[in-house]
Amino acid sequence: MRNLWAPWRIKYIRMNKKNKGCFLCEHIKENRDRENLILYRGKKAFIIMNKYPYNNGHLMVAPYRHVKSIEDLFEEEINEIFKLLILCKKALDEEMNPNGFNIGLNIGRAAGAGEEHLHFHIVPRWIGDTNFMPVISDTKVISQSLLELYDKLKPIINRLAKSLN
Repeated sequence: MRNLWAPWRIKYIRMNKKNKGCFLCEHIKENRDRENLILYRGKKAFIIMNKYPYNNGHLMVAPYRHVKSIEDLFEEEINEIFKLLILCKKALDEEMNPNGFNIGLNIGRAAGAGEEHLHFHIVPRWIGDTNFMPVISDTKVISQSLLELYDKLKPIINRLAKSLN
């Protein structure tokens, strides 16, 4: 039997998820964007990398407000969230050249929004990016470090964001 090491996952596995605050709300309060993987801060919403990605380049867009459901969003938040999703797609196209994307919204604890802070996922996809690893061993192979990708995406997103206003 061969082993595939993914030591960065142990933090997630061992995390005490009880009595934890909302990581989205906590991260946005701090002034540690690179450490917290925050790629962009808009007026009403922000872009953050998923610390436990489904695929390399997995990003999330969330409103600053701790909102549980889409009907609670203000029009300005809706507009900015969708502009940021487009911005993410353009940046990921430029840096990673994926063949497609999955874009989804998590609403509620059962759907994966553990802290009930709604957020959108944008996951780049490549033809053939699924293989036996997730099926056989419940393991996903991510080929690039998060901080390396952060450093590549950050200037692209900053440049593209200038066209948002």
